[in-house]
Amino acid sequence: MNTTSTLDPQTIELLESLSEHIDVAALAQTLSRLPAGQVSALLRSISKPPRTPVVPPVNGDFYDLDASLTPEQRRIRDGVRAFMETEIRPVINDYWLKGEYPMHLVPKIGAMVQDTFGAEPFQFPYPDPVLAGVVFMEICRVDPSTCTFIGVPWGLTLPSIYLFGSEEQKKRWIGPLQRFEALGSWALTEPEVGSATAAGLKTVARRNGTDWVLDGQKKWSGNALVADINVIWAKNTETGQVNGFLVERDTPGYHVEKLEGKIAQRAVYNVLITLDGCRIPDSARLPGANSFKEMAVQLAPARAGVAWEAAGLAQGVYELTLDYCNRREQFGKPIAGFQLVQEKLARMLGHVTAMQTLVMQLARLEEAEGHISHERASLAKMWCCETMRETVAIGRGLLGGNGILLEHHVARLFADAEALYSFEGTHEMNALIVGRAITGRSAFV
Repeated sequence: MNTTSTLDPQTIELLESLSEHIDVAALAQTLSRLPAGQVSALLRSISKPPRTPVVPPVNGDFYDLDASLTPEQRRIRDGVRAFMETEIRPVINDYWLKGEYPMHLVPKIGAMVQDTFGAEPFQFPYPDPVLAGVVFMEICRVDPSTCTFIGVPWGLTLPSIYLFGSEEQKKRWIGPLQRFEALGSWALTEPEVGSATAAGLKTVARRNGTDWVLDGQKKWSGNALVADINVIWAKNTETGQVNGFLVERDTPGYHVEKLEGKIAQRAVYNVLITLDGCRIPDSARLPGANSFKEMAVQLAPARAGVAWEAAGLAQGVYELTLDYCNRREQFGKPIAGFQLVQEKLARMLGHVTAMQTLVMQLARLEEAEGHISHERASLAKMWCCETMRETVAIGRGLLGGNGILLEHHVARLFADAEALYSFEGTHEMNALIVGRAITGRSAFV
């Protein structure tokens, strides 16, 4: 019996092309028993090319916060993103591995910062807190080391001089620091004093004639290895209060040693500073900084800034991870098509979106009220950094073994997250600031 006699020519042609791989006679017998409509539907299904899924562009702004920005804010944000992608991303892994910063880019960084914040006189707090936050989020999305390189002078050195400096100090330093013609640093933390700086500073300043003599040590102080000027906070031996001093590079008795062996923000020049009979004139003292309470007005904006940085770092890891999962194939298809991978990507995106909306609302509050409270800043810093940590860990895991290779950038951001988690107040200290605000009870000691 000729089993193919009841089949149409298209079916016969298909069977002949399959004859080398299957038992055509048996298949033909099966097909001959099927209704003609089912056979036609089967052939149409076979003849259709496989459907290629439409892959959306990688986008870490799922709730479209971009729409709330003004055209000028978007223009500046786009310029910062372009700078980070074209100038920093291609080189930063190599410098991070070497433990150095690409200092040849400092003039370009100065130009980018001038375009970002403008050339008008420095102001603190920033007149546009949303823009400032978005800028630091964009920088940290690519490289937290660059965020610190820019953030230390703009978020700590410049504000200290602007808030507490003499007119002569402002005239000498603010313009060059703004333009990155001079580099600044800031030193509060000590080798044995971190969270207890409010009352426990061991670095002291004593009068000697018309001069001041500083003795003690400072630790971390980003940029200090290359900084032209460093703001040093020390306890006045006469009053017991914390005062601020400007110490220039190469001042006798001022010794700076690079910290080695870091696993996070390796491209940042963190240091150990030793002040050994460091003599400076009275004109180098910040006349408006006469207590820790005055200095602490800088801490809330700095902690809010770290919350923005955490949101940017997490967004960067999410976008890198999603892109990787779309390209990485296993078992014959991109791993982005597997259920467990999609669940983890969705969890990462949820974290990123929550962080973005939190810091945006914090900036809106600052915009409306003119300041950031310590408790609001501490809640943002504490929660965003903890959430960032979890987010980057998921991303690193999704890259498998490639997640520990610098070439994919996630490994660097995964390591750098640990620095953000720790500086500008530990998780625990920021939690206690919030706890005191909501209970009325201090639990610091």
